[in-house]
Amino acid sequence: MSFKFNGVISALITPFKNGKVDYKSLENLVEYQLKNGIQGFVINGTTAESPTLVKDEVETIFNTVKDVCEGKVPLILGTGTNSTDMTIANNLMAQRLNADAVLTVVPYYNKPTQAGLFQHFTAIAEASAKPVFLYNVPSRTITALAEETIIELSKNAKIWGIKEASGNIDLAHNLMAKCRKGFIFLSGDDSTFLDFMETGGHGIISVMSNLITKASRTFYDDISGNNPEKAHTEFKKHLNLINSMYVEANPIPIKWMLWKKNLIATPETRLPLTTLDKQYFDKIETLMKECNLL
Repeated sequence: MSFKFNGVISALITPFKNGKVDYKSLENLVEYQLKNGIQGFVINGTTAESPTLVKDEVETIFNTVKDVCEGKVPLILGTGTNSTDMTIANNLMAQRLNADAVLTVVPYYNKPTQAGLFQHFTAIAEASAKPVFLYNVPSRTITALAEETIIELSKNAKIWGIKEASGNIDLAHNLMAKCRKGFIFLSGDDSTFLDFMETGGHGIISVMSNLITKASRTFYDDISGNNPEKAHTEFKKHLNLINSMYVEANPIPIKWMLWKKNLIATPETRLPLTTLDKQYFDKIETLMKECNLL
């Protein structure tokens, strides 16, 4: 099946229990989101705590989600690393698992130049049998893809689009005007999602949609249709809750919220991440009640 890769796509968390992946909670969470209108999943992304997952876990997680979804929505596998060769190897795994696309983050820690980034993503694209999505998230990688580099990479037909998570709407606007026709723009920043869509975006790879799936889908449908005023009104009602998902490093708060709503068995993370500090419990619980989640 060929997918459009638009709409609300969840950056799926990885539930843990006693140090191991909790596959029962994973199944429950995927079923909950499918029931409430999710339009795709990213597996093994930032929100999944990908740096702490080993290859066998990634494969089993992917296959578990795939079995639950039964081909209803696209599955994008996070494969990016700060090694070009390792990312290419991960893309071969994605091909073997029959992922619908791969998400490749800007290399972190080693701080490549723009020339290095261009060559990195070009090499990855040329070696990939699956559609490649760039992932620009400078808050985590320090180095960012420059506007000119993204425009040049968009000319490569194997690079289908970008998850743009800088929150810079001016950058998004410029890219949408200058990248090749048909290039797919997905927001990676929940709080600026509606502005991104009004600029011409195609959807979002979202953290909030793990929890407020139905509301997130409604935001998208309304902003994409003829009801932008409703979209902004409803989004504003949820904005404090959405912002609270980032009071500590993602996915710490969203995991606590999902646990509080009984969608996963524990709020457990893997070190070096820890569970949500208790100073935030009361505030977040109140916000969840205000949004009719508890």
